Amino acid sequence: MRTYEAVVEAVLATEQIQSFVTSRRPELDIDLGGIPGDRHYGLLRAADSRQRFYRRGTMIANRRQLSLLAAEECDVVASALGVPELRPEWLGANVLLRGYPSLTMLPQGARLIFASGAGLIGEGENEPCIGPGQVIAEAYGRPELARRFVKAAMQKRGIVASVELPGTIREGDRVTIMIP
Repeated sequence: MRTYEAVVEAVLATEQIQSFVTSRRPELDIDLGGIPGDRHYGLLRAADSRQRFYRRGTMIANRRQLSLLAAEECDVVASALGVPELRPEWLGANVLLRGYPSLTMLPQGARLIFASGAGLIGEGENEPCIGPGQVIAEAYGRPELARRFVKAAMQKRGIVASVELPGTIREGDRVTIMIP
């Protein structure tokens, strides 16, 4: 098993369940359903267009409880879009890491263990969609950025993860990334 370290640069959660936009917090307490009160909280979720092999709306295991981004990948996407920054809030992130610049390419099954002992399982790439692109476009007053974001963020949009062990994730904490 290979191990790497990164630092938690920010932790975020949704303020309003109907919005994917997140806001910063000093820490997140997570349980087996994810972040209580967050948009993606729960052990189960309805199948959607990402699970074409199940009828839409069928209840399945929630493997999208948290969204993680690499600060370095955000910088690359911002540069490709010609904007000064991409805020993790605009992308619906829950955890922003620095120190592991190819986070999106983590294989499914990778573990992320935080200082409190909290453990996440990487469930795969969080494929870019137009929703965050629209938020970016609005922030910069440039409508063309909505569609450009999807292409620019391919394989740089971070990962989704599920909770394996509850705990607390704090800004400034070290995280150990274990790749089987």
